[in-house]
Amino acid sequence: MIYSVRHVTMFAYEPAVRESIMEVRMQPRSEGRQRCLNFQLQVTPTTNVMQYRDFMGNIVHNFDIAGSHDSVKLTAQGVVEVEASNLPDPRAAGNWDELDALTAAEDYWEMMLPSLFTEPTGELAKLANEIGCERRGNFFEFLTELNQGIFEAFDYVPKSTKVDSPIDEALTNRQGVCQDFAHIMIALLRELKVPARYVSGYLFHEPESLDRSSDGASHAWVEVLVPSLGWVAFDPTNNLFADDRHIRVAIGRDYADVPPTRGVYKGGAASQLSVSVTVSPSNRPLPEELMPTLNLQPRIVPTRSSRIIQEQQQQQ
Repeated sequence: MIYSVRHVTMFAYEPAVRESIMEVRMQPRSEGRQRCLNFQLQVTPTTNVMQYRDFMGNIVHNFDIAGSHDSVKLTAQGVVEVEASNLPDPRAAGNWDELDALTAAEDYWEMMLPSLFTEPTGELAKLANEIGCERRGNFFEFLTELNQGIFEAFDYVPKSTKVDSPIDEALTNRQGVCQDFAHIMIALLRELKVPARYVSGYLFHEPESLDRSSDGASHAWVEVLVPSLGWVAFDPTNNLFADDRHIRVAIGRDYADVPPTRGVYKGGAASQLSVSVTVSPSNRPLPEELMPTLNLQPRIVPTRSSRIIQEQQQQQ
């Protein structure tokens, strides 16, 4: 399947700010079954945009807007081909002993240790006990049951958490968004010495699908290292194996490695963030550009020298 993706982000400032510096992770990856055929990032006000690859191979665009301005608009548009694949074959998957041998022989430690958003807590231990998250039985069947267990244990409630909410907020309230569910699954797996990583991207919502995640926003899911199969993708928000409807943009230890936008600005302004995401099959034209439809409060952290850090949550 070939998709057209448009991701529009608008930052509005009142009063105007003096400078904005930002990095953007919105370009889909090209690897495996996925190829990014075309990508463009338009920034308003106009500025020079540079790019590099981070330590996980994600493409990062970065820019500096100097001078007074009261808004920044980012329009990312891409065309991505994702090949269909069969569901993972549980019979081909390795067992727990093979997993331990694999992690002992190769370097997966970054995806096995707690990270900023995947620190183990008492609430996490309670959930693990409730859903039977322990080394047991067939490894692949365990992963499938864990994916389903998280799906059933939580309600999907947009805006119920913030971009920097710890997992205990979702664990205590038993509700959250895809960012929270991915972090919880990763934290549970790493407690069992299973390599797991965070994936940011987009999900194409078919009319007949039963996805509970919101259309019009970015998405997040989990990839787990499975002996003989490699990295296998699970979507605990929707109780799915990630398939050709999932478009991968960036991978990391957790959300902190892969926010769609991260930046700072100079000035004492209040900031308002709004986001609109549209994913369409390439044989259907993208609708005329809409103004962003999700109005959000970005993460605001005052720092020295009057700079403000701001980030964008995934699956708001």
